Amino acid sequence: MLAGRKPEATPLGLSVDRSDPDRPVISVSGDLAFATAGPLRAEVDQALAERPAVIVLDFAELLFIDSTGLSVIVHAWREGQQCGTAIRLRSTPRFLDAILDMTGITGLLARPPVNTATGSGTLPDRSAATA
Repeated sequence: MLAGRKPEATPLGLSVDRSDPDRPVISVSGDLAFATAGPLRAEVDQALAERPAVIVLDFAELLFIDSTGLSVIVHAWREGQQCGTAIRLRSTPRFLDAILDMTGITGLLARPPVNTATGSGTLPDRSAATA
């Protein structure tokens, strides 16, 4: 965090690109923190309800994240595991890469969703694409 900067100083911005319904892209900007994480969680849940092969979370414009913001990423992964949707992160800032590595979330995200038909960790054919 920058010296003198207060968390949640920048509102959360979200945009969703559903041009490929099997691979929606949710772009996040600003501060993803306790007071701002609700809309992203709701957007993730809405996208997961459609059961796409992949959901891409684009963090190119992310300025700050706290533990609640990280919990939204973990929630997306956990729920994606249940419905066979892979969660991919795109354009992660260096600070987010470091946090994801330190907390072990990078390892979670690398696991393929469970194929509910077979019970295996194999991706269904429709979700083999990567971000």
